[in-house]
Amino acid sequence: MKPGIHPDYRPVLFHDVAADAYFLIGSTVATDKTREYEGKTYPYVALDVSSASHPVYTGKQRQTKSEGRVAGFNKRFAGFVGGGA
Repeated sequence: MKPGIHPDYRPVLFHDVAADAYFLIGSTVATDKTREYEGKTYPYVALDVSSASHPVYTGKQRQTKSEGRVAGFNKRFAGFVGGGA
């Protein structure tokens, strides 16, 4: 290996904020943030999704805030009864 051209490989603390799970993994990611974990200070990276919170890995589906267009239409007009003129 040539010296001085490779990124620094070190333990990095990843935090899945959705599941509040921490992972200590070796990585070359560049970050200026640090966080103390189990008595040591590590570089810190916050994640939105990881294997601890992704529905494919957990087997749980999250509820979406907006429903589909067809479901919204059916809900809005469910009380109307179709009567011919």
